[in-house]
Parts: sequence; C-alpha cells; structure tokens
Amino acid sequence: MIYGDLQIFDIIIFAGIAIFLVFRLRNVLGKRTGFQKTSNNSGNTTPTKTKDNTTINIPELDEKISKLRIAYETVNDFDHKRFLDGAKRAFETIINAFNNGDKKTLKKLVSERVYKSFEEAIDLNNNNPDNQFYSLNIDGIESVVIEENNIKICIKFISEQFKNNDENTVVKKQDNWTFEKIIKSKDPNWL
Repeated sequence: MIYGDLQIFDIIIFAGIAIFLVFRLRNVLGKRTGFQKTSNNSGNTTPTKTKDNTTINIPELDEKISKLRIAYETVNDFDHKRFLDGAKRAFETIINAFNNGDKKTLKKLVSERVYKSFEEAIDLNNNNPDNQFYSLNIDGIESVVIEENNIKICIKFISEQFKNNDENTVVKKQDNWTFEKIIKSKDPNWL
C-alpha cells in the first residue's frame, strides 16, 4: 500500500511543478487578449498626411535612412526594417548566384538590363565561385525616387568578402544598388 501512496505523491508534485511553470511562462510571455495590431516600428512615430489625404504614422528614422520617409508616404504598408532586411538578403543571394554562375536565380531577382550584364560577365568567366561573404552592412539610403508608377530606392552597401576560405584575403567593397517596384503592386518583392 505504501507504494501506491508514493505514486499519488509523485503526481501531486509533478502537477505542482507544471502549474508553477505555466504561471512563470505566462508572466514572462504575457497574455494576449483580443485583437492587437502589430506595429511596424518601435519608438516614436510622426502622423503624416499623404497625397490622398489619409493619415499614416512614419517611424522616427535615423539620418542614414531618413530618405525612406518618401517610401512611407508612397507605398502602402511600407516597413523600412523589413525592406532593408530583404535588401540585404537579396544582395547576398544575387552576389552568390553571380559568383556561382547561377543564371536561373539571377533572372528571377533582377531586371532584364541587369541580368544581361550579369549573364555577359558569367559567360566571360568574370565570376569567382570561391568568393564568400565575411560581412554585409547598409551604409545608408542614397536616394528615393518616384517615376510615374514606380518607386526606386538606392542603397549603399558595404561588404567584406574573402576568397578560397582564407579570411586573410578580406576585401572591402562598396556598391550602390537600386531596388524598384510598381507602387500599387501587392507583390512584396522588389527588383
């Protein structure tokens, strides 16, 4: 009979531990009640009227990316953090595809004119599959231009790359890339 009593005691202890963990998790993670709109930014926002008289909240942007204010005023649901993260991923993907001679990937990610330049360079073996990224940073926004139905954002990238898995051969490069899309497009992707 003593053995059966120990099992009940063990169950009570484990139940107590489970209840304690649930309350601790709830305190740490918080509780969500109802619909809570997610915010695209953290920190201060400035309410601004757009050309069509709607009000949008533009987050406080540091000096290097302050030109993105135009994108907030022009593109629905623009989020500078998501855009800049996507631009970095695109830069790295495009450079790696070029270095590896992957024309199929390049064709999907760049405009026809840029693709032709990459294609010619690959055909002339001006690519190097041994290059690898060491670091990649966005140094700032050079310009934001609205042309008819398109928006173009020029970003200044600073990258460090090395060859043949040798980190002693790190080369620092600066590139200005322009990302564009149709303003009213529902497609989140930029060329």
